[in-house]
Amino acid sequence: MTADRIARLKITLDDVKPQVLRRIEVPLTIRLDRLHRVFQIVMGWEDYHLYEFRIGRDIAYGVADRDWDFPGSSPRPANKATLADLLARTRNKTFKYVYDFGDNWQHTVKLEALA
Repeated sequence: MTADRIARLKITLDDVKPQVLRRIEVPLTIRLDRLHRVFQIVMGWEDYHLYEFRIGRDIAYGVADRDWDFPGSSPRPANKATLADLLARTRNKTFKYVYDFGDNWQHTVKLEALA
C-alpha cells in the first residue's frame, strides 16, 4: 500500500565541487510543497525564493509566480501533488528540484529505495 511506503531519496546539488549531497527518507505520500520544506532544511536553504520540481522540460510542480504570467508557463500546484504522483511520471525515478530561479540552484533527485 502506498500510504505506508517510505522513499529514500538522494539529493545532489548539480555543478558544485566538492559534491554536495543528502539522503533523506520521507513518506511516498508527502505533498510536494511539504517535500520542498524538507529539502530547504536538509540543504540549508532559507526558503526565500521560488522553487519547482521538474520532470524533463514539460512538467513542473511549484508555486505560481504572479510576476511570471505567460500562458502555459505556470507550474502545476505543488500542494496538490505527492511524491508518488511525481515519481509515477518519471522514467528512471529521477527528477530535478530547482530553487531560486535567479541563481538557478539545480538538484538531481533520485529514488534509491522504497521500504
